Amino acid sequence: MAALPTSLNTNSRWIVDENGRRIKLACTNWVSHLEPLLAEGLSKQPLDSISKKIRTMGFNCVRLTWPLFLATNDSLASVTVRKSFQRLGLLESLSGIQANNPSLLDLPVIEALQAVVSNLGQKDVMVILDNHISKPGWCCSNFDDNGFFGDKYFDPQLWIKGLTKMASIFNGSTSVVGMSLRNELRGRKQNVKDWYKYMQQGVEAFHAANPNILVILSGLNFDADLSFLAKQPVNLTFTGKLVHEVHLYAFTNSHDWENGNVNQVCGNVMNGFMTRAGFLLDQGIAPLFLSEFGIDQRGTNLNDNRYFNCMMGVAAELDLDWALWSLVGSYYLRQGVLGMEEFYGVLDYNWCGTRNSSFMELISSIQAPLEGPGISERTQYKIIYHPSRGLCVHRKSLFAPLELGSCSTSEGWDYTPQKHISLKGTYFCLLADGVGKPVKLGILCTDTS
Repeated sequence: MAALPTSLNTNSRWIVDENGRRIKLACTNWVSHLEPLLAEGLSKQPLDSISKKIRTMGFNCVRLTWPLFLATNDSLASVTVRKSFQRLGLLESLSGIQANNPSLLDLPVIEALQAVVSNLGQKDVMVILDNHISKPGWCCSNFDDNGFFGDKYFDPQLWIKGLTKMASIFNGSTSVVGMSLRNELRGRKQNVKDWYKYMQQGVEAFHAANPNILVILSGLNFDADLSFLAKQPVNLTFTGKLVHEVHLYAFTNSHDWENGNVNQVCGNVMNGFMTRAGFLLDQGIAPLFLSEFGIDQRGTNLNDNRYFNCMMGVAAELDLDWALWSLVGSYYLRQGVLGMEEFYGVLDYNWCGTRNSSFMELISSIQAPLEGPGISERTQYKIIYHPSRGLCVHRKSLFAPLELGSCSTSEGWDYTPQKHISLKGTYFCLLADGVGKPVKLGILCTDTS
């Protein structure tokens, strides 16, 4: 198990450690921004068990959400976990916390957040704190008054005050490596001019209070659009700490996935993704963090399944840093519903095991870095990735049909000038005898152009 890096910095499109070696963020989102003001699941399992499980599943970091008012309303922050749950009538959850995490019960909720962060660090899990919303509650809507600067619950100066306080609280933390300054800007008031004005102010204030960690900026339209940065990058007084984040779900293009040719839709959606955000990687402006993506893990949502096969291919090809939505198996209270189950969650309802073992095998295929500063030369070649299986093409023997296996031991492949796919360092290339027949290696490459 790798120890936590001392600090993270940026180098062109890469996130790197103190030695300049690439660190790939392979995170899960852990919800802590709802009305109870406590990280979900602590009524189901001990904190230590959840942190261990996160690391065992191959995630090296958590994007931990929090509401702004936790940092700006002292009376809210000082409420104990016990009183927070009592006032919401969450007596069953309260009993669960008493059984599984009794040491948290009488902590103020802000200190309970610190305890979660500290425990994750003890298990070598990095933490990115995400200011998800202002008023505690489910996110997000165009009409929730939390969407953009100037909304009822989104005063920019109060936001800067809250960021500064959280930066100070976690200054010196060995767990926290980054702060996402605001989740999914949206709504009728959103505009590029105010984005630059307030985001740059927020970044500078945060960095002044805690210069050691990454600052992560989201875009407009529910964090689907960073295209304006192509003309005007963010202007800051410091370098080496800025990351941009983007979100992409199936429901962004749901009708396309449902009705269109899947390959064409995948191409169109990902071309749009590159135009709105992926260009940051091509231009080396800053690292791009896919901080939310995911699917209904029951496997019954056709749109989600089609989207995810496409998304996995892109995540592998671009070797993206990412955070899966979500860790959560169930909620204490969400949108007025007690104990709501989260079918996008990797953990089951009781937070005991994984919801879908096949999904976890799939997601594991993109957890390790494929390229970047300090990565072994062994991985500096093209692999042939099968996104719906999370596996790569292998050769069993030269003239036998090819098979799928672990990407960590996959052979390298090249494109020849004749547009053949050849086995790296050999004269052998991919051949197919006909539709429906297995692909194999051969030397008659001129017949396949």
